[in-house]
Amino acid sequence: MGGFFGVASKGECVLDLFYGVDYHSHLGTRRGGMATHGESGFSRAIHNIENSPFRTKFDKDLNELKGNLGIGCISDFEPQPLLIQSHLGSFAITTVGKINNLDSLLKMIFQDGHSHFQEMSTGQINATELIASLICKKDSIVEGIRYVQSIVDGSMTLLVMNQEGLYAARDRYGRTPVVIGRKEDAYCVSFESFAYINLGYSDYKELGPGEIVYITPESVETVGQPFEKMKICSFLWVYYGYPTSSYEGVNVEEMRYKCGSLLAKRDAGTVSPDIVAGVPDSGVAHAIGYANESGIPYARPFIKYTPTWPRSFMPTTQSQRNLIARMKLIPVQALIEDRKLLLIDDSIVRGTQLRETTEFLYQSGAKEVHVRPACPPLLYGCKYLNFSRSKSELDLITRRIIRDWEGDASPEILAEYADPNSDRYQKMLDEICRQQNFTSLRYHRLDDLIESIGIDSCKLCTYCFNGEE
Repeated sequence: MGGFFGVASKGECVLDLFYGVDYHSHLGTRRGGMATHGESGFSRAIHNIENSPFRTKFDKDLNELKGNLGIGCISDFEPQPLLIQSHLGSFAITTVGKINNLDSLLKMIFQDGHSHFQEMSTGQINATELIASLICKKDSIVEGIRYVQSIVDGSMTLLVMNQEGLYAARDRYGRTPVVIGRKEDAYCVSFESFAYINLGYSDYKELGPGEIVYITPESVETVGQPFEKMKICSFLWVYYGYPTSSYEGVNVEEMRYKCGSLLAKRDAGTVSPDIVAGVPDSGVAHAIGYANESGIPYARPFIKYTPTWPRSFMPTTQSQRNLIARMKLIPVQALIEDRKLLLIDDSIVRGTQLRETTEFLYQSGAKEVHVRPACPPLLYGCKYLNFSRSKSELDLITRRIIRDWEGDASPEILAEYADPNSDRYQKMLDEICRQQNFTSLRYHRLDDLIESIGIDSCKLCTYCFNGEE
């Protein structure tokens, strides 16, 4: 997906920028970048981070990057930040989002006289360059950002740095977070709220949906008022968010405890496992919540080996990701053999990795493996954030099963599969359980997920679960 960090300081900002960006490494897999501005103008560094951590790639750049203003990012796709020269002056820009109408926007821009864009090695244009060109169609950066918010189908959260300060803008519907931190001589802006705590900043402000602020070393000014409607992504709490972060005042780790607790309440009296376990990393807190509520001991029947293996979704091919995911999890046979296990993962997407995890638990002597995903069945590919590399909704195990049974299912039929009280829903769960070779399967219900988060359902995006926009 991606994440960003920015600093406006009275002194040198490079170290704060470096470590603040590094704290977003869990959000992206392909590119990292930093841009600064100081007395000598703009400087920038971008590196490929697919096979090594952000810090090791940028350590040598710390002596080259100078300035009191800086922005940086971790990205899944395009190299950024970009440096732009325009009628609005020179600026750097980085974005987090998804553009569904990219082709139509390109056509419009070409018809307006724009001659060309750089093409990346993938054959696509850099989406951040497209956003910069849209901003430059207006008479000010703020007007340009508002134009982007109005015309992009999908989501777009961004940072722009000119020679005096930073513009930060949250997506129109607040699907992703933006928070401001403050210390005595500086302000920072961050995707993740925990990223600045160890750098000496304290919480200052969380941007509302669509809100635009201008940040200098001396102040933070709202230059674009927030919109009323919010649809923040509920999956941030379930999976993508780092445990120490909070969104809309709700901490990720605490939410996951509540999620596990509600799963346990639904299970009360129906299963009797010997231990509860979470699939590392995001499943662990859900499992702790389940264990605390149920009284069933929490244990780690497999350990994630992280010193040399990269994250499982870094490679470009699914087969590589599956191999790495399998290589990372080392079973603890003494905690598995002759045991009945209840296993909590954040979600089931394709079903490949969790099925293989279940198989090696059986091979290590497990008697039963009960599975409890921490979110409802994923029925729709996300239209708003680049959460996965899936090319089709048929990558989802749920949609493959539905296609086999229903063909091209209507929205009404899909709604039945999303309803935990329907026969179709239960039939789908039974088939997933059979295909995956689980002893039993129960998903987190959507109403329980919303209760776990604890904010109004109308403010949450649940599209991937129920197709409601």
